[in-house]
Amino acid sequence: MKCASKEEEIYTPIPYNLEVPALFANKLIAPVIPSNNPLTQEGVALGKKLFFDKKLSGDETQSCASCHNPKKSFTDDQQFSDGIDGLLGTRNSMPLFNLAWNFDERFAWDGKEFGLEKQALEPVSNPIEMHANWKNVAQKLQKHPEYPMLFLQAFGNSNIDSVAITKAIAQFERTLISGNSKFDQYLNGETALTSQEQNGFAIFMDEAKGDCFHCHGSDNNPLWTDNKFHNNGLDATFSDLGFGSVTGDPADNGKFKSPSIRNLAFTAPYMHDGRFRNLDEVINHYSEGLKRSSTIDPLMKKVNQGGVQLTAKEKADLKAFLLSLSDFNFVNNTDFQE
Repeated sequence: MKCASKEEEIYTPIPYNLEVPALFANKLIAPVIPSNNPLTQEGVALGKKLFFDKKLSGDETQSCASCHNPKKSFTDDQQFSDGIDGLLGTRNSMPLFNLAWNFDERFAWDGKEFGLEKQALEPVSNPIEMHANWKNVAQKLQKHPEYPMLFLQAFGNSNIDSVAITKAIAQFERTLISGNSKFDQYLNGETALTSQEQNGFAIFMDEAKGDCFHCHGSDNNPLWTDNKFHNNGLDATFSDLGFGSVTGDPADNGKFKSPSIRNLAFTAPYMHDGRFRNLDEVINHYSEGLKRSSTIDPLMKKVNQGGVQLTAKEKADLKAFLLSLSDFNFVNNTDFQE
């Protein structure tokens, strides 16, 4: 006990240097790193171990990575993920990357979780997800031969609880940075786009054509999302109120977070409810599938025409551009895999 106490006093974790892509450094403000949870090498390593550990689920059959697979840009290929009891959720598993630049700090499709540490709390205890009791999870880890020392090294305390666990997971998640797609390389002057990809980007940026950039970023916003909540014309009436269920404001009904359009090659199916099986269906929705409702976003300017009415060639070009935002290095990065 005396030795352990002494070690708690003298061990200082090593600061973790976040590898920020040049485009991010040039075009974005600094990432959000809470003062009470700074990144350390020990904290990130612990968070990674916990992210892949099935002990966090009630029956020890699922981990965070079960629904957030690194090879799929930290999502899965299911419309709705099934939890340990075989129950299906009602939302599509969100991909995880560039989370440290979510400046509003609202997470999940409906923005219900404020802060990355808090976001990590809910899936573990959710009865249709990992369905565990946090007290039991902490006790299991406390009895583990390795975890108490790892928590001691990361946080200066070997006592394990849900706060320390989610802090570590959040540290790991903040290191999940995707910034090396073909389009990033093009912006860095390292490669050229095909004419089809160039045409697709022009359509994406053209307010008379795709008109996508307001919600999904541009060459000046490497996040490729505004991280805001929009009603993008999916439904005329809502079975899921989305952001409105969080704010209580009817004007927010049917609004969901704009996901980043990075890594679309890996993240099908699409939308908050996974309704679109492939990218062609997504493009068709914005082209001719928009539905008017009371909270339709003003940015859906051509809703009365059903959408932006792209030609077959314009759709193909737009798709080519969108796929140029796929970061193969990210999904193959062994630092992010078990």
